[in-house]
Amino acid sequence: MFAVPSFVWATGNTFGARSTVSPSLVKLARDGVPWFLTVLLVTGFLKLFGALLGIGLTRPRGSRISPLMVFCSGGAATLLTWHGGLFIVHGALVKAGAVAVEPDLAGLTDWYLYLWGPWFIVGGLAFAGATALYVRQRDERRRLRLYGAVGALGALFLSVASTATGIG
Repeated sequence: MFAVPSFVWATGNTFGARSTVSPSLVKLARDGVPWFLTVLLVTGFLKLFGALLGIGLTRPRGSRISPLMVFCSGGAATLLTWHGGLFIVHGALVKAGAVAVEPDLAGLTDWYLYLWGPWFIVGGLAFAGATALYVRQRDERRRLRLYGAVGALGALFLSVASTATGIG
């Protein structure tokens, strides 16, 4: 269900986005900007992949797929938790008056602080917990923890790099 909005918005329909997402992003979707619609589609497919990954963590699999599963899950846990944490920290700073936002974005602060941020953190913690349980059930725990750590650090690096360059 988490992927549905991405696919809906990729069609140019902004249902549910106008009051909960940045107006500049809503405009890109509404105007049908090709690169942004592509980002929305890729995001939707990544969310579907995340759902399959989560399901995969609850099912026993052969050891051949275990390292990839743990690598991706470590990355997903980190990205979701980090993303949600950024939403909460930014929202708290705006509420405290330490950071100013444009007037058209001020109404979105509560959405990001009280809904999106916690929602992403809960998802990240769920991935982390499922990954820990998955690894605990394997014989090669030490090696799998390394894959999880590399996935987590890689995801964090990509997130920081995209934020620093203005992409994310």
